[in-house]
Amino acid sequence: MPVEAIHLGAPRKPELWTVESVRAVAGKGLEGDRHFHDEGAPSGQALTLVAAEVVEEVGLEPGETRRQVTVRGVDVNGLVGKRFRVGEVEFLGVELCEPCRHLEAMTRPGIIKELAHRAGINADIIVGGVIRIGDPVVEL
Repeated sequence: MPVEAIHLGAPRKPELWTVESVRAVAGKGLEGDRHFHDEGAPSGQALTLVAAEVVEEVGLEPGETRRQVTVRGVDVNGLVGKRFRVGEVEFLGVELCEPCRHLEAMTRPGIIKELAHRAGINADIIVGGVIRIGDPVVEL
């Protein structure tokens, strides 16, 4: 159940880049990402997580879903309302991260329907640390 990809984005730019590791800051988000909030992230906006199997099934590449962390072998939706750890970082799954028109504009028509209720989740960072490619995902 490892992390397969980590993607970060710059503010007001569509490009994402892949990193081998990233520091997750409790209550704020992933350092260097467009959704990092110095003053504190609103609930559910610190991290997005998606299953690699879903990404592959709809014919996208990791990162094209605009989610930050792609994992394999994990019931991602099952983490909503639960605490879980990715490597040394602890999270609380807050809600499903439904696909939006922006994602459809960046990929293709119909992707909203294809990814409805399985486009990943939003989570809060409870205990910070570093997330690395290959880190396990463990429900607590």
